[in-house]
Formats: sequence, C-alpha cells, structure tokens
Amino acid sequence: MNVTLLFFLTFFLVLFLLCLGVYRLVREYQYKTTLKEKIAAGSEGWDSTEEKLSPVKNKFLNFLSALGKRAAPEDSSEYEKMRIDFLRAGIRKTNALALFWGVRILLAVCLPLAFFLLRVTVFKILDPARVLALCIFLAIVGLYLPVFWLSIKISKRKNKIFEGLPDALDLLVICVEAGMGLDSAIYRVSEEIMLSNQPLADELKLYNLEMRAGKSRREALKNFALRVNLEEIQSLVTLLIQADKFGTSIAQSLRVYSDSFRTKRFQRAEEIAAKLPVKLIFPLMFFIMPALFVVLVGPAMISLYKAFVHQ
Repeated sequence: MNVTLLFFLTFFLVLFLLCLGVYRLVREYQYKTTLKEKIAAGSEGWDSTEEKLSPVKNKFLNFLSALGKRAAPEDSSEYEKMRIDFLRAGIRKTNALALFWGVRILLAVCLPLAFFLLRVTVFKILDPARVLALCIFLAIVGLYLPVFWLSIKISKRKNKIFEGLPDALDLLVICVEAGMGLDSAIYRVSEEIMLSNQPLADELKLYNLEMRAGKSRREALKNFALRVNLEEIQSLVTLLIQADKFGTSIAQSLRVYSDSFRTKRFQRAEEIAAKLPVKLIFPLMFFIMPALFVVLVGPAMISLYKAFVHQ
C-alpha cells in the first residue's frame, strides 16, 4: 500500500514537472518569436493590446467568469486587496477576479475527480479512508494553487522592474537635465524601455494616462508606488513629491538618488554573495559529499572487503 502510494505521488510529480517544462519551453519560444517581430517592426510596431482569442477560449473564459462570480468575495476590503494584487501582477482585466475564483473552484473540483478516476482504474487497492484524505488534500491544493501562482507572478514582475530601474533612472536624469518636464521625461523613458522592460514601461505609461485624466501628480505618483510595491520606487516617489512641493531641482534630486540607488544595489549584491556559502552547506552535505565519498572511498572499501573475504 505504501509502495503504491509512493508510486502515485512520484507519477503525479513527474507528470507535473514534465508539463511545466514543456509549458515553459513553449512560452519562451513564443516570447522570443514575438520579441523578434516587434524589434523588426520597430518601436512603432509595438502594441501592448491583447491577442484575439478563439471562440472556444472565449466560451471557456465566460464559463470560468460566471463560475467565479458566485464565489468571489463580497467584502469590500478583501476585494480591494485582491484588486491591488492583480495590479501588482500586471493583470488589469475587469473580470480578472471572477476568472481567478473560477480557476480556483475548477482546480478544487477537477484534481480530486481526476485522482478518484485514476484510483478506480489503476490504484484499486487503496482503502476508502486514504482516498478520501487524498481527495481533500488535492482539493485544498487546487484551491490555493492559483494563489501561489499569483504570488510568484507578482514577485517576478517586481524583480523585473527592479532590474530595469537603474537604466530608467539614468534616462530620466538625462531627459530632465536636457530641459524636458518631468511628465514628458517619464513618457519618453517609457517609450525607450518598452522593448527591454515592458512591466516598468507599462507602469510609467499608466502614470502618464492618470495625469492626462486629470489626477494630480501627487496622486498619480502614489498610485504608481502602490502598484509596483517596491521600496526603491516608494523612495523615488517620496523624493519627487517633495521636490515638486518645495520647488527644488528635480534633476539634481534624481541624480543624487540614482547614485545612492546604485550604491544600495551593489550592497544588496554583496549581501546575497555573502549568504551563498551558508546556503551551499546543505547541498554539499546531502548531494555532493556522499557522491564524492562513494567515488573516493568506494574502490578502497571493495578492495578491503575482497581481502577479508579471501582470508
């Protein structure tokens, strides 16, 4: 029974990793192909609009949206928190919350159902109590798997924005020192970094759209910091708000902040490098050292064993 359960878990893990690997390869290939087409078309050919979906996909998404609307939280605070999480992940669809809950419910139902069908056809020796426990476990996994995916997407997007921030700051300093206004400089920077860092470019363009819609610079900058949720962006927004409020030189403030940000980034890299030896202890102990001992000590132990046996 334990061997069968172990085989089942290993089978699902291998299948999941295989599907994940194929999905990542396909997504990477599609991204590179699209990027080459955009580069060949030039900056004017870049359009961030979404691709048109097939009728089958539209029907499936409508089904998920209708399913999710019944389970979406009605609490305003919970709804606002999830809306901000979607913005930080770069998801701005109006039905994103309904689709998210629809996927959660679908996975919570389909994973236990798939396991139960597999148990009926393959693993017939599992007792009902264990089957029920595994079904409940898979339902919980399916319910929280989209939450885990959303947190990973937010983290990746924040890292992408953090990586492109130094170059964007340098371009912003150059534009402001050349005589451009802050809003015009931010728009120009968003156009220049569209191919290299689309998440940061999208956030800067959204800032400009809010300014055109009539919001104050203070409010638009605060919304920008709220969407990105990076400490460095929050510091930059505070600096720009204070410079705008007290009438100080924005160009000089940006140059000082750019220099301090590069120093802070270098210190963070040094901190990560200093933690590396500690993180390598467990891989060395459990994976590298045993194999090394087998290679070095194994032949000597075999020779000693043969010598004692012949005596």
